[in-house]
Amino acid sequence: MGLSRDSYRHTPVPDQQTAALSAAIIDIAQARRRFGYRRIHDLLRPEFPSVNHKRVYRLYSAAKLAVRKRKKAKRPASERVPLQIAQMVNEVWSMDFVSDSLANGRRIKCLTVADDFSHECVDIATDYGISGQYVTRLLDQAAIFRGYPRAVRTDNGPEFTSRAFMAWAQTHGIRHLLIEPGRPMQNGYIESFNGKFRDECLNEHWFETLPQARSAIAIWRQDFNEVRPHSSCRRMPPAKFAALHRQHADDAMQTPTNSINLATGLPAK
Repeated sequence: MGLSRDSYRHTPVPDQQTAALSAAIIDIAQARRRFGYRRIHDLLRPEFPSVNHKRVYRLYSAAKLAVRKRKKAKRPASERVPLQIAQMVNEVWSMDFVSDSLANGRRIKCLTVADDFSHECVDIATDYGISGQYVTRLLDQAAIFRGYPRAVRTDNGPEFTSRAFMAWAQTHGIRHLLIEPGRPMQNGYIESFNGKFRDECLNEHWFETLPQARSAIAIWRQDFNEVRPHSSCRRMPPAKFAALHRQHADDAMQTPTNSINLATGLPAK
């Protein structure tokens, strides 16, 4: 067959860098079970800058770490209303509820709030019950550091259609975008975020008390914003993407109009 006898009789031994890279891939895959090789490669870049995604994929496949794909439910074809894409940070915040239960069976509710443009998690409130007034207090607290959004997108739940919430939106001049009943994909950004939140946080923990649940969720939220790369944010964490966008926006305001690239909206080089 033209095969070298030495190659046939001696199994190749990986070098130290390959062994270290393989061990790092396995460690990340075990800690983040829903991550594929692309996101693992993003997390490995600071430690292994010279390793490309093809090598990561080869070692990822050799370790049999592939994530099992979920089967999509078949639904009848229907008209979908496209989401209006946000163009800046704080233009639209999307909100929704996620339910879970403690070890004793008591139900808890999580209010998730995310920025449509940067995909950054604004906040996650966890409690036994959350009213419309509770939601407004949470948004006022988030606005201290981020400012108020121009619009909020919600479903037709009683918390979002209460007098307290509608009065809050009118007082602060915030548009309230309500989706059609039975059309959750009109709020697709927060639905996508909630799927990651369930898979990577709620399904990975067994909460015994409410303070334990709040602590674990806060740690996951910080990791999502500051560490976890997002494919829609140029494969960088949402907080870093939002900070860069704010910096470019400030530079554009301080730059004369004739030195701004009209195609990108960024200062010309």
